[in-house]
Amino acid sequence: MTSFIKELSFRWSDLDPNFHVRHSAYYDFGAQHRIEILESLGLTMKVMQAQGFGPILFREECVFRKEIKISDKIFMHTKTSKMKADASRWSIVHEFFNDDNKLCATITVDGAWMDTKLRKLASPTPEIAVQALSIFPKSDDFVSL
Repeated sequence: MTSFIKELSFRWSDLDPNFHVRHSAYYDFGAQHRIEILESLGLTMKVMQAQGFGPILFREECVFRKEIKISDKIFMHTKTSKMKADASRWSIVHEFFNDDNKLCATITVDGAWMDTKLRKLASPTPEIAVQALSIFPKSDDFVSL
C-alpha cells in the first residue's frame, strides 16, 4: 500500500464566504482521517484510553495550491513522511487530489505520543503505537529520524 486513500464528501458548513472549502475544514478532514487510520490499525480510542496515551501535535501546516469547491471530487492520500525508529516522533502528510489527479493542498503534521496521566511525552512508546506506525505507508521521500 502506498497510502491510505479516502474520498471526501463536503458539506455546506465546510464552505467559506467565497464558496470554496474553508481553510480549517482541511485540518478537520486530516484529523478525522488520522483517527480512522489508527482505528483500522487496531489503535482505537478505547485502546489509547485504557493504556493512558494518545497522539499530540507540535505543528500542523497546510499549503493550499488549488481551490476546492463543494461539487469537486477530492481524494485525500495519507502517509508518514518522517519517523523515529521507536515511533516516538513522527510526521504525517495528507495530500488532497482532485479527480484530474492535480494536487490541491498538502497538510503536514509533526507529532508524538503523550502519556495522558502524567501529561508528558510517553516514554517508552506504547508497543501498539509502534506496531501501528510501522505498517503505516511511507512517502517516497520518507526520512528516518
